[in-house]
Amino acid sequence: MPDDQLLTVPEVMALLKLGRSTVYDLIRSHRLVSIKVGRCRRIPATSLRAFIADQIAEAA
Repeated sequence: MPDDQLLTVPEVMALLKLGRSTVYDLIRSHRLVSIKVGRCRRIPATSLRAFIADQIAEAA
């Protein structure tokens, strides 16, 4: 996935195997960075990678 790619919430849900409310909870708690483009919420691929790296570091 390219670094400059913007992902939709359903795409992030599928990649993380999480539900919609969990993804929005991560966004609300600022654990997953997102931006708004018009009325649409988008998650930068770099933000998703950073979130995954943080989760791996916490688990270690």
